[in-house]
Amino acid sequence: MDFDGILFFPVTPFDASDRVDTDLLATHIARTLDHSPGGVFPACGTGEYHALSASEAAAVVRVAVDTVAGDVPVIAGAGGPLGHAVEVARAAADAGADGLLVLPPYLIGGTQTGLIAYVEAIAAASDLPVVIYHRGTAQYSVDSVRRLAQNPKVVGFKDGVGDVGTAQLVVRAVAESGRSDFAFFNGLLTAELTQAAYRGIGIPLYSSAAFAMAPEIANAYYRAYVDGDEARRLALLDGFYAPLVALRDETPGFGVSLIKAGLRRGGLPVGSVRAPLVDPTPAQEERLAAILGAGRALL
Repeated sequence: MDFDGILFFPVTPFDASDRVDTDLLATHIARTLDHSPGGVFPACGTGEYHALSASEAAAVVRVAVDTVAGDVPVIAGAGGPLGHAVEVARAAADAGADGLLVLPPYLIGGTQTGLIAYVEAIAAASDLPVVIYHRGTAQYSVDSVRRLAQNPKVVGFKDGVGDVGTAQLVVRAVAESGRSDFAFFNGLLTAELTQAAYRGIGIPLYSSAAFAMAPEIANAYYRAYVDGDEARRLALLDGFYAPLVALRDETPGFGVSLIKAGLRRGGLPVGSVRAPLVDPTPAQEERLAAILGAGRALL
């Protein structure tokens, strides 16, 4: 799979009865496709995978596949309890997804041997290639990634831990294995804050939650990053991303909640987040609006 551009993680809209709003999801994805993402990752972290049933996740992926219509890769989330992950993986394949992002297992971390077996079980559930997500209860050692890279169905590594030294060793281990088709992603929260460092160790791709809320700002940063325009990149970093991260860090789960709040303020009624996440307070939403305004002013 080839990715060229920011990786887009859409939110999952819920209606007033707390049902997945598939029409609004299609609108959200279609509008953001106009800003040329490198790939679409439905029912993942920003899409509240943790709060979706298997049938809801399947519906979200189906809408994404239909809306994207082959323009860019669609990589669906699959993780949590193994039985749930396998069911979701099969449904994603049936829906026409191009691959899976293997999210961490539920609660139990297990040994490295167990984590490898977890990935292999999800990979075996369908014909889809998989990207492993290194974070939380799924922190893979360099040797584990080297072993998983021997499986041709394992095609990528997304780092959500932030240990740049380990990430560098993972990149080198995969290179030494002879895999030239392996993709590496920076998957830290608000990855724009750390991407300059990740590019230096051979991880050029990153996911952007902000892209789902303010794609024009995210793309301006991406262009500055790609073109080496440090003055513009740092202006956006200082004027938009740093204040956004400061607000995000006030409350657990705001990496998702703020994105939904920003979309609502922009006129897309995507609904609230599901428990255990919480929505921002009115005062926090006003601060978010000011941050978005400052970011757009920099364009």
